[in-house]
Amino acid sequence: MSIIAVPSPVPSASDDAESLRKALQVRHGRMVTTRVASAGWRADKGALTRILCRRTAAQRAAIRRAYAFLYREPLLNCFRYKLSRHCLLSLDFWKAMILWTMDPAERDANLVHEALKKKQRDETYYMSVLIEMLVRLVSSYRYEGDECVVDMDVVKMEASQLAEAIKKKKQPSGEDEVVRIVTTRSKSQLRATFQRYREDHGSDIAEDIDSHCIGQFGRMLKTAVWCLTSPEKHFAEVIRHSILGLGTYEDMLTRVIVSRAEIDMRHIREEYKIRYKTTVTRDVVGDTSFGYKGFLLALVGRED
Repeated sequence: MSIIAVPSPVPSASDDAESLRKALQVRHGRMVTTRVASAGWRADKGALTRILCRRTAAQRAAIRRAYAFLYREPLLNCFRYKLSRHCLLSLDFWKAMILWTMDPAERDANLVHEALKKKQRDETYYMSVLIEMLVRLVSSYRYEGDECVVDMDVVKMEASQLAEAIKKKKQPSGEDEVVRIVTTRSKSQLRATFQRYREDHGSDIAEDIDSHCIGQFGRMLKTAVWCLTSPEKHFAEVIRHSILGLGTYEDMLTRVIVSRAEIDMRHIREEYKIRYKTTVTRDVVGDTSFGYKGFLLALVGRED
């Protein structure tokens, strides 16, 4: 459920591109006519936020095309140049602005690529099953049409199989029933299975995963369960983790807010408020600053 507040009437893509050009070429309130690549020129981050954070993905794509046509350079290249000349106060803003301006599929591909480039932790015992699970999650076909029928006999059987595998600490493998069920069943089928699990065994499957599945495999399994059936729980937890304590994990916070603003941010905010007795807005205000804070708040939306 998108919370992006698009103005009415919405400016044309060419008008927005021109406004962005002006916002990229200001210094101390004065617009300059030199090329944006001049190292001394700052940018009006508030104007950039007001324009792009109030446009849909399709509208942002149109703005990018218009900008490239009018000024013979990609808009993202301008943002990346600013990022490469960043000061510490602007780093997170420019990284967030680049991700937001990307096409959603382009953004997801970049995030996956960056995640896979990072060094793996030392939990090598589970690495083969983690790779297997990731591959199956991204390659399995899940029918999600309106006519998706839940097979209650399979629900009963697989709820029992999941309980046995999780509570008896069965060692995971590429052919493990847990991996097979979670990576192949439709979301409707999984929701019914997890509900039957709760009814038959008196606990939520995510709680049992926390209790009985150790290490990185357990964390990935819980994430998969939540993302497939109730993603707001996972993303509320990630936001909380990113801002809890003395520091802020800005990349993690940016990734969640940028990627979910047009999908289910309203549900995430509600889940966050119920679970943590505060709001996403209040915690973002308390842990971020300057243009980066304004950017995030624009995507989180107003909270009562």
